Amino acid sequence: MKQLFDKLGILPNDLKLYQTAFSHSSYVNEHNSKSDYERLEFLGDKVLDLVISDYLYNNFDKNEGDMTKIRARYVCENACFKYATDLNFSDYIKVGHGEESDGGRFKKVILADIFESFCGAMYLDLGFYRAKEVILSIIVPYILNPDVEFFSDYKSALQEYVQIDGQSVVYELVGETGPAHNKEFQVVLKVDGIVLGSGVGSSKKEAEQEAAKDALTKMAR
Repeated sequence: MKQLFDKLGILPNDLKLYQTAFSHSSYVNEHNSKSDYERLEFLGDKVLDLVISDYLYNNFDKNEGDMTKIRARYVCENACFKYATDLNFSDYIKVGHGEESDGGRFKKVILADIFESFCGAMYLDLGFYRAKEVILSIIVPYILNPDVEFFSDYKSALQEYVQIDGQSVVYELVGETGPAHNKEFQVVLKVDGIVLGSGVGSSKKEAEQEAAKDALTKMAR
């Protein structure tokens, strides 16, 4: 993990925080360790949200709605997965044997979650202002690069499309498979009670986005 710290200019005070931030529940269960990354993920999610909200407020002359859309683009699962991948987080993640054989250290949902847990660990270890500096050093280059595109908000696009006719959109969870640490969700999208799209994802949000994408593709034909 030293290579990661050096790359980001971090001088850690409590290495155990970062070790926890990179420990998946499957690893913790196999090794009878104390805790996995999930509590740090909960905290890091809010730290990340505040840091990017603060940055947008102070650097963009946008209204609330526009800033909300921009923020959603850079704090979503796809974005966090991209940050984690580019920082080679898969080299540091600790997963159990079963998850390892299933490619767990490269899964989008795990990498995205661990990026948030890493933000939580930095907040606790370094304090808000230093954590903010590091987070911005990671994310701002993506914001300032117009060629970077790692997320399309299909749900918002669909909502705007159907609002023209005053139609209602409902996302319905119809299936859930796999163990707790590696679930797959199936969602159907209904417009005024008619199924127009379906999607599968490693989280309910991802499955909903895929269902919205499917519906938009069909409606554009």
